[in-house]
Amino acid sequence: MNQRILSPAVAVLLGCVSLHGQSPLEAVRGPSVDDRLAVLKALKIDAGTMALLEHSDAPTMTAPDGKALGNLPPRTIVKLVLNPAKGSNINVEIWLPDAGKWNGRFLGLGNGGSAGHINPGSLAGPLAEGSAVATTNMGTAPNADSGVGNREVWKDFGFRATHLMTLSAKQIVTAYYGKAPEFSYFSGGSTGGQQALQEAQRYPEDYDGIVAAIPAHCRTPLHAYFLWNDQILKKCPFTPTQEASVIAAANDYFAGREAPAVAGKFISDPRCNAKDIAAVIALALQKDPTLTPEHAAALRKLFGGPRHAVTGERIFNGIPLGSSLSAAHGHLYLFKWVFGANKKLEDINFGADIDTYTAALGPYLNAENADLSAFEKRGGRLIMTSGTADSVVPYTATLDYYEQVIEHFGSLEKVRSFFRYYLIPGMAHGGGPGLNQPPNTLEAVRTWREKGTVPEMLPGRRVVDGKKELEIPLFPYPTKTAWDAATSTFHPADGPRGGVERVAPSFRPTTAE
Repeated sequence: MNQRILSPAVAVLLGCVSLHGQSPLEAVRGPSVDDRLAVLKALKIDAGTMALLEHSDAPTMTAPDGKALGNLPPRTIVKLVLNPAKGSNINVEIWLPDAGKWNGRFLGLGNGGSAGHINPGSLAGPLAEGSAVATTNMGTAPNADSGVGNREVWKDFGFRATHLMTLSAKQIVTAYYGKAPEFSYFSGGSTGGQQALQEAQRYPEDYDGIVAAIPAHCRTPLHAYFLWNDQILKKCPFTPTQEASVIAAANDYFAGREAPAVAGKFISDPRCNAKDIAAVIALALQKDPTLTPEHAAALRKLFGGPRHAVTGERIFNGIPLGSSLSAAHGHLYLFKWVFGANKKLEDINFGADIDTYTAALGPYLNAENADLSAFEKRGGRLIMTSGTADSVVPYTATLDYYEQVIEHFGSLEKVRSFFRYYLIPGMAHGGGPGLNQPPNTLEAVRTWREKGTVPEMLPGRRVVDGKKELEIPLFPYPTKTAWDAATSTFHPADGPRGGVERVAPSFRPTTAE
């Protein structure tokens, strides 16, 4: 076919190509895939290059981890390498559905852990729904050691990679379809939740709606908690049976506060005081005679959480009662970034060393700014979730962040008008003893932003072997889910505010660029 390709600028502005050599049907359909690829090929990417540009009709592919992906619709794949500074190397991958299948939306996806890689499988679902979708390795390839002594990687991992991914992906989307996305959303969990809140706080114009699931936003204090737990558990390890006894003791102690269907199985609200912690430890020792006084002392420290060795200030709260001990340590790469790859982690102290670590990384990694006014004013919508049985990213700092936002705006009602937070009973960092199938928060934030449908209630389920064992309605904090014994139904009720100790300001330093 004889086609004439317009200059990229004209193609982008007009969203069309010459009709020369085209049938009327082709003209109605708009530019061909080849025309669109030509426009992308001619694009100038700020501080970066296009490493791959291809269109694929293949319904299957094999991901880098060997996993087979199927039922893939036709798509254009774009891979970018961004180098905004010396020492920065950010990978971005973008999948674009064919023009006739695009729903007008752009979706940015978060990563997990220390990132460093891109999982193309995460792009397949949004692509099938018609969204243009992008994700980034956050600049930490080939592994977490890339951040050792490299401040540019700290910035990329903290906030820059996600923002530059968003800008470049929108540039690609606009060029490919001839128009900008009608709506842009971001969804991420854990590290992806940190990315989500950084976007809302630092770059409120990037997205119309954001989902921050189990967000690791209080990042440097969180990893101090990991180190605290790691040092304790290495000196006083727990066998799997002993850990199970501790969890069972907590579940039994809180059982009287639960609905009959879940009593003794998990804890819906693990907020507690020193008396509760002492009672749980005593009950654990009563249940399991292999637990020693040394184990009891270790549990007091684990549940109490880290404090500064000199000032006594709160660094992070302790492991939530009823959650895993063994999952609550590790993830210590951030300390290598500051102190070097050969630093003995057991030698790091919670005085001067924690101060050095916080000053180095906190301004880049933490997403703790309660001022979301710019995001609210542009009509942004935000949904945030935590699991009550999650010891990897405990709910405590996230609940308190929501309280800080309320304090900033001066009104719970004002905050609820654009930002809602849900505590999911018994959910861990994936799975858990309670609700293991969280609600579709991305769809909830879409309908809230686009149709004004406020998410007053979201369904939470426990599914085992494909069968639903439990369904509990979830209401936005501080509303709690209560049990009506007379009707044997769940219903919303006023719940308590706060109840967790705030991380001291010295461990949440002011942000930096």
